[in-house]
Amino acid sequence: MDRLWFLEIFWRVVFFLRASVSSLPTRVSQQPGEEMREMREQPIDPQAEQEIINSIQEVYYSNDSFDMVQHELEKLPPELNLQELEEYRDQLKRQQAAVKRVTLVTQCEWISCFLQELERVTSLQTNLQLAAVICTNARRQLSISKEDFTEASLGLLANQRRRHLLTGLLKSLRTIKTLQRTDVRLSEMLEEEDYPGAIQLCLECQKAASTFKHYSCIRYVKIPTTTEQLDVALSKTCKHFDVSHYTRVQLAYTLLEKTQTAMDQLHMHFTQAIHNTVFQVVLGYVELCAGNADTKFQKMQYKDLCTHITQDSYVPCLSDLCKALWEVMLSYHRTMQWHEEQDKEDIQFSGNNTEEAVVDHSYVKKKLEHGLTRIWQEVQLKVKAYLLGTDMSNFKYDDFIVVLDVISRLMQVGEEFCGSKSELLQESIKRQSVNYFKNYHRTRLEELRMFLENETWELCPVKSNFNIAQLHEFKFMGQSRSPSVSPSRQVLSSQDQVLSSKDQEVLSLFQHFSQEGNPFERHIDNKDEETEDVLASNGYESDELEKCVYQDYDSDSDVPDELKQDYVDEQTGDVPLKSASRETLRSRKKSDYSLNKGSNAPILTNTTLNVIRLVGKYIQMMNILKPIAFDVIHCVSQLFDYYLYAVYTFFGRNDMYESSGPGLISSRLRTTLNRIQESSSSVHGGPGEDRKEKVPSPHLSQLVVLTASETLYGLAQRVVATESLVFLAEQFEFLQSHLDTMMPAAKKPFLQQFYSQTVSTASELRKPIYWVVAAKALDYEQMLLLMAGVKWDIREIMSQHNVYVDVLLKEFEEFNKRLGDVSRHVRVPLPVSNVLWEHCIRLANRTLVEGYGNVKKCSNEGRALMQLDFQQFLMKLEKLTDMRPIPDKDFVETYIKAYYLTENDMEQFIKNHREYSMKQLANLVNVCLGSHINKKARQKLLAAIDDIDRPKR
Repeated sequence: MDRLWFLEIFWRVVFFLRASVSSLPTRVSQQPGEEMREMREQPIDPQAEQEIINSIQEVYYSNDSFDMVQHELEKLPPELNLQELEEYRDQLKRQQAAVKRVTLVTQCEWISCFLQELERVTSLQTNLQLAAVICTNARRQLSISKEDFTEASLGLLANQRRRHLLTGLLKSLRTIKTLQRTDVRLSEMLEEEDYPGAIQLCLECQKAASTFKHYSCIRYVKIPTTTEQLDVALSKTCKHFDVSHYTRVQLAYTLLEKTQTAMDQLHMHFTQAIHNTVFQVVLGYVELCAGNADTKFQKMQYKDLCTHITQDSYVPCLSDLCKALWEVMLSYHRTMQWHEEQDKEDIQFSGNNTEEAVVDHSYVKKKLEHGLTRIWQEVQLKVKAYLLGTDMSNFKYDDFIVVLDVISRLMQVGEEFCGSKSELLQESIKRQSVNYFKNYHRTRLEELRMFLENETWELCPVKSNFNIAQLHEFKFMGQSRSPSVSPSRQVLSSQDQVLSSKDQEVLSLFQHFSQEGNPFERHIDNKDEETEDVLASNGYESDELEKCVYQDYDSDSDVPDELKQDYVDEQTGDVPLKSASRETLRSRKKSDYSLNKGSNAPILTNTTLNVIRLVGKYIQMMNILKPIAFDVIHCVSQLFDYYLYAVYTFFGRNDMYESSGPGLISSRLRTTLNRIQESSSSVHGGPGEDRKEKVPSPHLSQLVVLTASETLYGLAQRVVATESLVFLAEQFEFLQSHLDTMMPAAKKPFLQQFYSQTVSTASELRKPIYWVVAAKALDYEQMLLLMAGVKWDIREIMSQHNVYVDVLLKEFEEFNKRLGDVSRHVRVPLPVSNVLWEHCIRLANRTLVEGYGNVKKCSNEGRALMQLDFQQFLMKLEKLTDMRPIPDKDFVETYIKAYYLTENDMEQFIKNHREYSMKQLANLVNVCLGSHINKKARQKLLAAIDDIDRPKR
C-alpha cells in the first residue's frame, strides 16, 4: 500500500508539470503582436528606462487591492486643463510601457530556466521508476530474511540492548542525584574554609552538567557557585592576615584562572577596609561622647563626623584610629611578602611555569607595588581629615605631644611602607602645630609673666648633682643620644628588652610588629621617673647634714654614668658643655664664698625650673615635628629674652648708679637689652602683629625688698635671680648642639646670633646688678666728708695715716660680715663675691680720687700722706679679700703721682688719661700751681682740658 501511494503521488506531480509546460508557449504566443512589435521597435536606453521606473509612485507597489483608477481621479485638480492632462497621460503611458518591457524581458529569461528544470524533472521521473524497482526487490529480500531468522533471536538481542541502555541511564541518574546534593557539601567545605576543594567540586559539577546536558532534567539542577563566598573570604584578609587562609583563597582563584581579577578585588577591598575601619572607630567615639542612640551620626560623611570628636576623646580615638590603620597596612605588607615568597618558590620550579603563569606573576607584582602608594594615600587622607576636623589650639601640652608622637610614628610607618615623605600628614600637622604653638607660647609667656611678678626670688633647693637630663621633659634626649633618632625609635627601644640597641635600629616597624604588638600602643611611663625627686633640703641645721654637703662634692656615686661624661653630639662631634667633674666640684668648694655654710647645688628659682621644663617641652615638640623647628627655637629664644630682661629690669636697671659705673654694661649686652626694649618689652610675635598680641614686661613683686641695708639691699634675692639666669644660660649652652641639628640650614645664623649675642651675655648682667649693691653697701659720702676735713698742705712727713682710712676699712669689714650673713642663707659663688668686692673696691678707690681731687691746697708732704693713707688702705684690704690685683689700684696711685709731673708730662698725662673727670684733672693742675708749674703753664693745661671736654658737650 505504501508503494502504491507513493507512485500515485509521483505521477500526479509529473502530469501537472507536463501540463504546465505545454500551456506556456500558447499563453506567450497569445501576446498581441502589435504591442510586441512596438516594444521591439522602440530604442531601449537602460538608464532612461530605469529613471522612468524610479519615477513611479510608491503607492502603486503597496498591495494588490490598490485602486489605481480611483487614485488618479482623486489627484485631478478642480479645474481641468486638457494639455496638462494629455502630458500627464503620456507620462503614465511611458511608465506603463517601461514596466511592460521589463516584465517581458524577465519572463523570457525565466522561460529558458523553466525548460532546463523540465529536463531535470524528466530525468527524475526515470530515476524514480528505477528506485521503485529497487524497493520492490528489497522488500522481497526482507521477506526472505524474516523467514530465515527466528523472532526469538531478534527479541533476545533487543532485550540485551535495552538492558545496556538502562544500566547507563541508572549511572547517569545517580550522577544527577549527586549534583542535586552538591550544595550541602559545598556549604560544609566553605565553613571549613576549604576554598580550593570547594572550587574543585564546583568545576567537577560543571563538567558533569555539561556531560549530561542531553537530559531535560539537567536544566532544573542548580549548579552552586562560590564566587561571592570567595570574595568575602578575600576581604577578610584586609584586616587580619592569615597565611593559611590567604593561601587557600589564592589557590582557589588560581583554579578559577582569575588571579588578576583577585588582585583587582583585593585592592578594592583594602580601600573599602580603610574607609569602614576609620568610620567605625570615629563613629564609636562620637556616639560614646554623645551619650545617646541618635542615628544621625551614622548617616554623616566621615569628614563631618570627625568634627564631632571631643577634646577628651581626641587622643584615644587617634590612637585607636592609627592602630586600626596599622592592622590594614600590616596585612597589605604581609600580603606582598606572601607573593614574594611564592615567586621565589616558582622560580625554583620554573620548568613547570607556563607563559600565562609568568604573566600573572608580573601583573600581581606590579599591581601590589602600585597599590602601596594608593593605600598609603588613602590612609593619609583619612588621618588628615581627622587632624583638621578639630581645633587643637587649646589642647593640653601632654595630649598634643602624644598627637605629634603618634603622627610622627605614622609618618615613619608610611616611609617604611612605601618610601613616602607623607606630605599630606606633614602639611596637616604643621598647620595644627603652628596654630597650637602660637596659642601655647603666648599662654606660657603669660604664665611666665605671672611667675615673675609673684616670684620672691627665694632659693629652690635641688640636689647637688642636679642636671636637666634628670627632668622628665628631657628624658627623650637621654633615650637617644642622637637627636636624629625619631621618638618612635625611642618607643621601640623601651618596649623591647631582648634585642640589643643595634638590632633595634636595623629592624623596621613591620619586622618588629609583624606577629604581635602595635607601634601605636600607648605605654604609661613609670610615675617615679616622671616625678623624679630633684629637690633637696635647703637648710643645714645639723652637723651631719653639713657633712653630707661635702660628701656630695667628694662622691659622685649617685650620678648616672652618662652624666659623668661630656655630652657629645653624635653627628657633629661638638662638646657643648663639660659636665661638672670631681675636680671642678672640689675647686668650687674652695672658691665659693663661705661654702662651709652652704651647698654646692645650683642656684635657681621655681621660675627658672619652670622655664627649663618649658624649654624641654618646646624642644620635645620640635624634635617630634621638625618642620616647625625654627618657629619653636625662635620662641625658645623669646623665653630666654623675656627672663633675661625681667632680671635686668628688676635688679640691674638703675639710671643713677648705672651712669656712674664705668664699663658696667658691655656694648654687646647693651645691644641685646635695647633690642628687647625696642620690641615694647615683649618677646612674643613677629613684625606686623597687633599690640594686644604682645606680653607686657613684668613688675617686681612687692614682697621683694631691695632697700634694706641689713640684707645688703636684697643681695640674696639678687644672687638667686642673677645666678639662676646664669644657670639657665649654661643649660642653653648645653642644648646648643641639639638645637643646631634641629635648625634648618638657612636659619642657623639666627641660632648662632642668639647664642653669641644673648645667651653668652647672661653672666655680664652680674656687673650692673651687683653694682647697685656695691654703690649702697659702703658710705662713700661720709668718706668724702672725712677727707675734706684733712689738711693736706702740711710741711712735715707724717708717719700716721688719717682716720678716714680706718673708717673706710671698717666699712669693708662690715660689708664682709653682712656678706657672710647672706651666704648663710644663699651660697655666694666666687664670681659673685669677686664682682661685689671689685665694685666696692673700685667705688672706694674712685671715692679716694674724688676726695683727692677736691683738695684746694696740697704740699709735697701732703701728697706723701696721700700715698701713706692709700698704702695703709691696700695693706689692710688685702687681708679682707683674696682679689689680686686690687682693682683700680693704679687709678689712685697714678693720680697721686701726677702731682710731681712736669709741664710737658702733665700735658701728655691729660691727653692720655681720660678716665679722670675734667674736675679732677683741673684740680690737679690748680693744686700744682705755685709748686713747680707757673701760671702761664697752668692756663695752657686748663685750655687743653677744656679742649678734651668740648666734644662731650
